[in-house]
Amino acid sequence: MSQDSGGFKDVREDLDGHPIRSLLEYALPYWPRLGIGILASFLTRFARLVPPIVVATAIDRVILQSGDPGLLSDIGLLSPASISGEPARIAILEQLVIIAIIAYLIRSATRFASRYLLQSTAQKVQRDLRDDTYDHIQHLSMDFFVSHQTGGMMSILNSDINRLEQFLNTEFRQMIRVIATVGGISIVLWTYSPKLALIALTPVPVIGVASWLFLRWIEPRYKSIRETVARLNTRLENNIGGTAVIKSFNRYGFERDRVAEHSQQYHDEKVAALRIRRGFFAALRLTTGIVFVLALYLGGTDIIAGQSDALSAGAFALFFLYLRRLYSPMRRIGKSANKYQLAKSSAERVFGILGKDPTIQTPAETIKPADVEGTVEFDDVVFSYRDRDPVLHNISLTVPAGTTIGLAGATGAGKSTLLKLLPRFYDTDEGTVRVDNVDVRQYDIERLRDAIAIVEQNPYLFSGTVAENIAYGDNEILDAEWHNDTTQSGTRSQIVEAAKSAEADEFISDLPNGYDTLIGERGIKLSGGQRQRLAIARAILNDPEIIIFDEATSDVDTETEELIQSSLNRLIEDRTAFIIAHRLSTIQTADRIVVLDDGEIIESGTHDRLLAEDGAYAALWESQADIGNTLRPAEWLWLFHSVIVFPHSECWIRPKRC
Repeated sequence: MSQDSGGFKDVREDLDGHPIRSLLEYALPYWPRLGIGILASFLTRFARLVPPIVVATAIDRVILQSGDPGLLSDIGLLSPASISGEPARIAILEQLVIIAIIAYLIRSATRFASRYLLQSTAQKVQRDLRDDTYDHIQHLSMDFFVSHQTGGMMSILNSDINRLEQFLNTEFRQMIRVIATVGGISIVLWTYSPKLALIALTPVPVIGVASWLFLRWIEPRYKSIRETVARLNTRLENNIGGTAVIKSFNRYGFERDRVAEHSQQYHDEKVAALRIRRGFFAALRLTTGIVFVLALYLGGTDIIAGQSDALSAGAFALFFLYLRRLYSPMRRIGKSANKYQLAKSSAERVFGILGKDPTIQTPAETIKPADVEGTVEFDDVVFSYRDRDPVLHNISLTVPAGTTIGLAGATGAGKSTLLKLLPRFYDTDEGTVRVDNVDVRQYDIERLRDAIAIVEQNPYLFSGTVAENIAYGDNEILDAEWHNDTTQSGTRSQIVEAAKSAEADEFISDLPNGYDTLIGERGIKLSGGQRQRLAIARAILNDPEIIIFDEATSDVDTETEELIQSSLNRLIEDRTAFIIAHRLSTIQTADRIVVLDDGEIIESGTHDRLLAEDGAYAALWESQADIGNTLRPAEWLWLFHSVIVFPHSECWIRPKRC
């Protein structure tokens, strides 16, 4: 069974530099809050080291009165002099309480500051990254969307970017925790007992090396997992979108098996990674546990033997309080390594997308005319889709401004492909496409496409209101409609006028909320003809100089076709128009009809001339001459007229030829 695209392996080839470094560069614009947050996080960790020292000092100087001045005396927070008597002991205890209170106040304040500043920065980076990635995807050329599926792109915009936010939000603070805690505790432990500190710190480099090896091992597996989940998302997205087809063909079992296959692969890869990851963490815990027991034994024997360098009772308690805090972040290194690798895998996909340049770009020296007349020329055009044989062969066609061109031909003849070259969805392999005698590759892309409107066979409508979908044809009107800006007078009236011109106002007025009716995803609440008329209204509001009409009446009934044809006539008036026809009756009044076959122009002329030539167009016309099924009322009238007025003519035999 073929595998769905969606892993986005190719985008990693466009990755420039280390992905995590690129992620951190997104945080640099917020360096003031980021810097304060990092500083506050370090202060939080240092403040957490103070209470155990207070406890150790209280044990030695207040409870046992050992006379050991302790670390607080060494740094000048307590008097090093020996104490005796209850008042002195109470005084020292009160000082220790004040020190502890100050430490907890600092910890609370800095903890709030660090978490708020770092987490809010992570949210800002997530917002910026999603906005930039979405915008960049939208500007990529059509060939990217042909080779990459929607489910994979949604996985990047949601799952991957969310994972990067979680990494900045959680693991970045954990890294600070490891550095501050391990560094601070190491200094304190070395101050009390270099020998035991050396034993206690032995696992640190071991854990570091083990984590590095773990990263190397887990990296390719996480890449594979991300690709697998992208394929799973793509399959789910395809199946949910194709629910009607699955139901109509009763393919529940087949699709369940396909989803189960992807789901099982994802399960197997996750379980394999989970098994090694849990074993790695268990080994870390065993290592730190062995060192803990060893330090307990050696430190205890030194105290029992009365060694000169033995720890005091308070220092001994402090030592093991710190050991617990030391190994907790050290064991967290393994989890952070795991999260880091997940984030790196996601960052490769996100920044791989951002590093991918569109194949269609506006040139450095661009032409951006104020007005476009609409003259179009295809000059010896050759085109092929990537890794395929040429679809168009030496197409040459000149279309004066204001001319209506009908395009006919069998499915796959190259009609739609030819017109995709006009707005530069693709560029030619050879030859030139010109608008107003200027190569389209020299135009500013936005200006070129602003002059061209396309009404497709299955027009895409956005989930929203009728008015919003029509307003999509004009940027200012759309903005006012989206923000419900009633201060811009006339916007709704312009929408209504466009709808009337598209023969859409009547059915819109019958909807529950008129122009404010929600039409559902892709306009699912409307019929095919209604969607077509909304698309035409959208194009009318755009007021383009060039209009492309791609088989818009192929899937509608006769009455709807007549309504669409009426609105089409208004749309193409005084514009350069290209009409791809499935039903040839929609182009018989065109100024010129061009017939394509296998990517070549084989006939060109008016409707009457092409019928007289009795060639390919005439054969297509006659193939649609099933009188009982396809003749419309006007054609029945013409047939009756032909029989009466031209009793000896062939017009009554083949009315569509007349």
